[in-house]
Order: sequence, then C-alpha cells, then structure tokens
Amino acid sequence: MSRADDTIDAAFRVFNEIGIVSQLAATAFERTMPAGMTLAQFTVLNHFVRLGGQRRPTDLARAFQVTKATMTSTLQKLEAKALVAVAANARDGRGRLVSLTDAGRAMHADCIARLHPMLRDLVGAIGAEPFKAALDPLVRLREALDAMREGGNPER
Repeated sequence: MSRADDTIDAAFRVFNEIGIVSQLAATAFERTMPAGMTLAQFTVLNHFVRLGGQRRPTDLARAFQVTKATMTSTLQKLEAKALVAVAANARDGRGRLVSLTDAGRAMHADCIARLHPMLRDLVGAIGAEPFKAALDPLVRLREALDAMREGGNPER
C-alpha cells in the first residue's frame, strides 16, 4: 500500500469514527434532554446562540442540509414551545424570519447544564488533553467540509 493510500485509509477511518461517535453522542445527548427536546431542535437553538441574529427558514434548512419541510417542522415545534419566534419578513412580505427567544436561550442553557455530568465522566475517563488536542483539527475539518459544500476550495 502506498503512502497516499495509507493517508486516504486514515481519512476514511477518521470519518468512520466521527460517524460512530456522532451516533453514540446523539443517543446519549437525547437521553439527557428535557422531555420533548430533540437533538434537531437543540441544534437549531445552538445555531442561534452561536451566531445570533435572525434567519430565514430556507437559510436554516441550507445550513443544516435538510429539506425546507423538515426545517419547517422543527421550527413549528420550537415555536409551539415559545423557544423561537417566527415573524413576517418586513423586506419580503411572503418570507419569514426566525429568531431565538429568551425561553429558547434558557432552554439551550438547561440542555448544556444537563450535559455536564456526561461530559465530566468522559473527561474523567479519557482525560482533558485528547479533547483539547482534537478541537483544532475538528474545526479545520468542519471548515473544509463547509467550504466544499459551498462549492469552494477546502485548502487555505
């Protein structure tokens, strides 16, 4: 096997591990959430907490790489819980804008607090250094994949 093949194999193994970790983490995460809160709903709240502002449902669907119908369903559930507000877009009478409510911000904080025991156990099991060491490569990987999704070049 060539060095290039070894690198491609390692890249595949990284993505395979990320997929398995994602599935295990999602299941563990949803077990800790308040009743009725799903991972999909939390990720929308997290998006707003991280980036702030208002978003069109179509922009959210694109960001999460789901259909507009899927995002609309998630937003309807969040709106019914008063975690997001959906209002008419003043610039486009047909369009809608979504924003995070104070209740949504509080729910996000509650979800994070509920994760603390699990995260503390994980850090205790494998140590803090692997998490710190993994963060930069994972951010760079996300940024490269995001650039590829947008049709850009992943190289910097």
